Amino acid sequence: MKKLFQLLGFALLLLIAVLAYKTLTFPSKQISVAPAEAIKLSKGFENRLKDAIKIPTISRLTTIDTAAFEAFNLFLDSQFVLIDTTLEKTVVNKYSRYYYWPGRNPMLKPILLMGHHDVVPVEPEALDKWTVEPYSGATKDGYIWGRGALDDKLCVIGLLEAIELLLKRDYQPERGIYLAFGHDEEVSGTGASSIAAQLEDKGVELEYVLDEGFFIVENVLPGISSPIAIIGLAEKGYLTLDLSVTHDGGHSSMPKKQTAVGIISKAITALEANPFPGTIEGATKELFEYAGPEMSFPFNVVMANLWLFQAPLKGILSSKSTTNATIRTTTAATIIDGGLQDNIIPTQASATINFRLKPGDTIEEVIQYVKETINDERIEIQARSNKRNASKLSDSDAFGFKIIQSTIMETFPESIVTPGLVVGGTDSRYFESLADNVYRFLPTYLRNGDVERIHGIDERILVEDYKNLIIFYTRLIKNSTN
Repeated sequence: MKKLFQLLGFALLLLIAVLAYKTLTFPSKQISVAPAEAIKLSKGFENRLKDAIKIPTISRLTTIDTAAFEAFNLFLDSQFVLIDTTLEKTVVNKYSRYYYWPGRNPMLKPILLMGHHDVVPVEPEALDKWTVEPYSGATKDGYIWGRGALDDKLCVIGLLEAIELLLKRDYQPERGIYLAFGHDEEVSGTGASSIAAQLEDKGVELEYVLDEGFFIVENVLPGISSPIAIIGLAEKGYLTLDLSVTHDGGHSSMPKKQTAVGIISKAITALEANPFPGTIEGATKELFEYAGPEMSFPFNVVMANLWLFQAPLKGILSSKSTTNATIRTTTAATIIDGGLQDNIIPTQASATINFRLKPGDTIEEVIQYVKETINDERIEIQARSNKRNASKLSDSDAFGFKIIQSTIMETFPESIVTPGLVVGGTDSRYFESLADNVYRFLPTYLRNGDVERIHGIDERILVEDYKNLIIFYTRLIKNSTN
C-alpha cells in the first residue's frame, strides 16, 4: 500500500510539473508595434455618418424602397467627390457598388475592404422605446444614434472617409484597393454576390478580404481585463429544415395516443435534448491559443493544457448560449404550426428548425444526424434552398491577418488580438473564391449593452469610437499598400 501511495504521489508531482512547464512555456502571440503616426481628422468628420443614417435604406424580404437607395447612392457621389472622380466605380444590381483604386505595382495582389449600407427595419411597437428617432442621426451624450450606427453604415462611410482623406493627401497605393458595398446583406446578399461574380469574371485575385464581423469587446473571457479585438477567421454555415407530419385527425374528445402536434413536438424535444457534439478546434482553438497566455492564474493553466482540461472546458462553454455557439453546430426551433381550434385534432403539423453549421460539419451530415435523432419515418424532412456550408478557415499567419493585427495594436494599443469563429453570416462568404484569406472584423468597441442594440433598440456609436474607426482604416490601407 505504501508503494502505491508513493507511486500516486510521484504521478501527481509529475502531472503538476508537466502542467507548470506547459504553462510557463505557453508562448504569447501578441506583437509589439512602434507608435503610429498621428492622424488628425477635420472638424465635423462625423456629420456624413449622421446624414447617411437619415436615409432609411431598409432591407425587407419582399419590397425595397427604391427612392431611399437611390438617394443614398446620390449622397455618396455628392459627399465623396474625390472618390467619385478618381476611383473606378461600378454599380451592380442598381444599388450595390464597388470601387477600384489601382496600385503602382501590378505584381501585388489587391486587397478588398467591404461593408453594406442596408439596415434592418425598426419594429413599429419599438419606436417609442428609442431614446431618439431611429433615422434621425442625432448626436446625444457623445453618441451618434440610429440604424446603421453599428450595423453597418459606419463601416461604409468610415472606409470612404479614410480613402477620401488619403486622396486629399495625394497618397498613391503600391497595391490596388477594392471597396465593395452591398445593398441587401440583411436579407440575401445578392449585391455582394454579383460584385464577387463580376470580379471573378475579370480574373481578379485578392491578397485578402476584410468585412464586418467581430468587434473589440470587454469582459468576455475570465482572467483577462484588457479589451479583446477578435478577428474572424471563418463563419458558420446555414441550414433550415422544415419538418412535417400527416396523421389521423378527429374530435378532441377521442384522441389517439399521439396527434400530429405531439409527433412534431416529440421531434423538437429529441433534437433539443441531443445537441451536436462540441469540439474545440479551428478558429475557436486559435482564440484560446492567442488569449490563453494573456490570462491570469489559473485560467492560463487550463488554456496551456487543453489536452487535460478540454472536456470540462467544453462543459463550461456549453452552459452559455454565446460560447456554446462557438464549439458546435447549433439547433434552434423557430416556427411551429398545426391545428385550427381547440376541439379539433389536426391532421397536419409542421416545425421549422434552423441550424448554424460549425466548420467541419456538412449539410448532408446535419440532415442525417437529424433523421437519426428524430428516428420517426412519419416525419418528412425538407431542406430550404438558402443553405450553405461553413466557410473555409483563413490563415492567422498570413499577410492579411498580421497587417490587421498590427494596425489594431497601433490604433487600440490596450487591446489583445485573437482569432475567432463568427457565428452569424456576412457578405464576405461570396469572395472566398477570390482570396485565400477572408477576415471579419469591425474596428470599434462593443460596450455594455451594445450587443442588444445591433438590430435592436437605441443603436448608437460613440463619436470618439467612430473617429478611431476612420483612423484604423486609414492606417490599414497604408500598412497594406505601402
